[in-house]
Amino acid sequence: MEPEWEDYQPPIDELISLKDAADLSGLSHDHLRRLAGQGKIWAKKIGRNWLTTEQAIKEYLACNKRPGPRKTP
Repeated sequence: MEPEWEDYQPPIDELISLKDAADLSGLSHDHLRRLAGQGKIWAKKIGRNWLTTEQAIKEYLACNKRPGPRKTP
């Protein structure tokens, strides 16, 4: 079963780095990178950097009661 966002292309001005997504969500950058690689959040790898959207992070957090490891200060 393919993810529902297979053909999704958000506007370029909505893209954020996983570092920014980590700051937004409180989840660790490494955990978000793992989720992106597994297709559990919408993300696009451009070169060596993963980009996602604030909406994708909010949807993931809304659907998961235990979203993953938190970011350390």
